[in-house]
Amino acid sequence: QIKNKMRAYFYDNKDYDPREPHEQVPLTPVTPEELRNLGVLYWHLDGDDNLAQLDKIAKDRKYKNRDELTCSKEGLGDLYEKKLKIFFEEHLHEDEEIRYIIDGSGYFDVRDLLDRWIRIAVTKGDLIVLPAGIYHRFTLDTNDYLKVIRLFKEEPKWTPINRPADDNKYRLAYLQSLRDSGLYK
Repeated sequence: QIKNKMRAYFYDNKDYDPREPHEQVPLTPVTPEELRNLGVLYWHLDGDDNLAQLDKIAKDRKYKNRDELTCSKEGLGDLYEKKLKIFFEEHLHEDEEIRYIIDGSGYFDVRDLLDRWIRIAVTKGDLIVLPAGIYHRFTLDTNDYLKVIRLFKEEPKWTPINRPADDNKYRLAYLQSLRDSGLYK
C-alpha cells in the first residue's frame, strides 16, 4: 500500500550541525504538490509487499540497476566524514537520483524556484526521486545511520557536479522543463 507520509519544510539556514532538523519557526511546511512542481517525486511504501511495490515503480520508470549502501560510521569506515561532506556539498547530477530507504533516516535538501532550501526528511519506506539538474544535498540526521537502495536507469554511477553549474546542459534542461510547465520564467 503506497501512502504519503512525507515531511518537508523550509530550512532555517542557521549555522549549526546540518544533521539537526533546521526547522524554521514558525514551521513552514512544503506540500507534495509543491515538490512535484519542482520535479521531486515521493512515495512511502508500506506493508509486506514494499519490495514488490519498489520493483513495480522501478519497472514503470525504467530503472534497470540497483545497489545498496549503508551510510554510517561502520558502513563507510574511514571515509565516513569525507563522504558526509561530499554528500552535503550543494550539487546536481546529470541523471535522476533515486533512493529507497531500507532503514534509518536522513535529509535531502533541494532548492526551490526562489533558491531557498527545502528540507525533506526521509525514513524507512520512503522512496524519493530527484530530477537531473536540480541543486540538492544530503545528510544523515543525528542517528548517523541510513541504509538505502540506490536505483539507476543505466549503469550505477554517482557523479556530483558542484554548484555553480548553471551552464550545465542538464541544469538548463531542468530549468527549461520548469518553464515549459509554466512554473519558472
